[in-house]
Amino acid sequence: QVQLVESGGGVVQAGGSLRLSCAASGSIFSINAMGWYRQAPGKQRDLVATIRSDGSTNYADSGQGRFTISRDNAKNTVYLQMASLKPEDTAVYYCNALISTLVRPAPRNYWGQGTQVTVSS
Repeated sequence: QVQLVESGGGVVQAGGSLRLSCAASGSIFSINAMGWYRQAPGKQRDLVATIRSDGSTNYADSGQGRFTISRDNAKNTVYLQMASLKPEDTAVYYCNALISTLVRPAPRNYWGQGTQVTVSS
């Protein structure tokens, strides 16, 4: 069993910063890509940023230059540092990870429960 637990969401004023964390736990053999997605009310879930096990990153245009994704492989944790936040960044942010477990070696996608980020104008 694998769990992804996010933390760090909250309410912030426009222009402010937040740091999200997501820790993976369970019978993990290896973690390939980790990432963050977000879903605003009435909209689809969209990519925010991903980071591979080699540290290479990919960002959606919406967060380019404002968001920074990083990971601590020793802690099985991925972070999203968000700066210069805008009201349009308001959404539920979900952690995602491609994980191989001891009982299921083929990598599988896992999702966290989501954390709310609200940016007030």
